[in-house]
Amino acid sequence: MTDVLEIREEVREALVAGKPVVALESTVIAHGLPRPQNVETARAMEAAVRESGVVPATIGILAGRIIVGLNGGEIERLATAMDVVKASRADLAAVVASRRTGATTVAGTIAVAAMVGIRVFATGGIGGVHRGGESSMDVSADLTELGRTQVAVICAGAKAILDLPRTLEVLETLGVPVVGFGTTEFPAFYCRESGLTLLHHVAIPQEAAQIMKAQWGMRFVQTGGILFVNPPPAESALPRHEVEAMMEKALATAAEQGIKGKSATPFLLSEVARLSEGRTLKANIDLLISNAHLAGKLSAAHCALK
Repeated sequence: MTDVLEIREEVREALVAGKPVVALESTVIAHGLPRPQNVETARAMEAAVRESGVVPATIGILAGRIIVGLNGGEIERLATAMDVVKASRADLAAVVASRRTGATTVAGTIAVAAMVGIRVFATGGIGGVHRGGESSMDVSADLTELGRTQVAVICAGAKAILDLPRTLEVLETLGVPVVGFGTTEFPAFYCRESGLTLLHHVAIPQEAAQIMKAQWGMRFVQTGGILFVNPPPAESALPRHEVEAMMEKALATAAEQGIKGKSATPFLLSEVARLSEGRTLKANIDLLISNAHLAGKLSAAHCALK
């Protein structure tokens, strides 16, 4: 697959040696955050992973080649280019075949990470069942990818624009364990609380690593991924009622303008950032870095078990 896939030297050497590696997505760079915060945050996430002695592997597609371990210049390119495809799993082949440039979503990044043997992936929040999804059938591919791919995803729950109870129901149906890290409640992205209680929770990375070992060690059962949810840092998290009020306004604006599909999430996040006068943007950046830091610790703990 060398014609379509390139694993950069530092990442390749770590994987061959059995050392810990954490995958990072690129959609947050190209579509999720404004400039210049997108590049700054991408660098900060890689630095947070390295704090645990772990190799970060930011994944993206450049001129039809899937790159595992983007360098600084390539991250800048994704951050500034105007024609970057938002590449989920379903888009990978088309983007590669047409030699386009793409930023991998959660689902796309999980798929590539599993392809090369990376077991841990850090992101902000996963996609899920959209509000009104019971009639629109707008359900993120992130959920099905988690259900079939053996990668541990560390996030701050699902994005606040979603129907969180239905998202958890679908994860349960797909057999995806949802485990709270230092919490017994499902976080709601910008908020530390959602009112949704979790059955499983851990306090330290070593406990999380044991769940990974048990999940993927059951050879007689077909298992997929694991979702570890990490509440956003308390100093930048927002009250739930404030976020809900802003979200309702943003959803109404999106409906008025006919914005839906892949364009909905970046629009809604941008609109809520505007309504909050930047507070949600700060929370988003802080939780991304926090999740990357935890992912580094978890990857190191899982490697130590092996």
